[in-house]
Amino acid sequence: MSIFDVGKMCTFSKISGVILNNGQPVAGAKIIRETRYEKTFSDQAVTDDNGYFEMPALFVRSIAKFLPMEFGAWQSMKIVLDGTEHKIWGATKTSKEENSESKGKPLIVTCDLSDDEQVFQVSGETFFTKCKWDVEKDEPLFSDGVYFDDQIKDDNSEDVN
Repeated sequence: MSIFDVGKMCTFSKISGVILNNGQPVAGAKIIRETRYEKTFSDQAVTDDNGYFEMPALFVRSIAKFLPMEFGAWQSMKIVLDGTEHKIWGATKTSKEENSESKGKPLIVTCDLSDDEQVFQVSGETFFTKCKWDVEKDEPLFSDGVYFDDQIKDDNSEDVN
């Protein structure tokens, strides 16, 4: 660790991958990524002809790294295509380390705008996403495969809460 890494915490790991719509690559889509820890930061990328994109890791420096407190960086990604926004990623990153979203592996995703949003956890971090990546998900908290009690429906298919 160098002197320049003092207080450095990763709020969003390096991410790359492909954006699809109904299984077909989406060229020229604008990706907007936001992260918030103490302040909001936003950056953008545009997919190439094959739907490929790449974005660097985002870091903050804070004295909080050395304090006995929990870390929580809010993450969001959306795609703007033909003037319409498509949310593809929402999470709260609870580890200061890079690649915690993928248990230490590079974060390489495939996101299909036509897919339903999935909810799952990785190392206790909750993801609401249309993206898939090589990671072992946590076991659901409930036997019927849901992660939160507010996902449980009654017999009339209405929220219990």
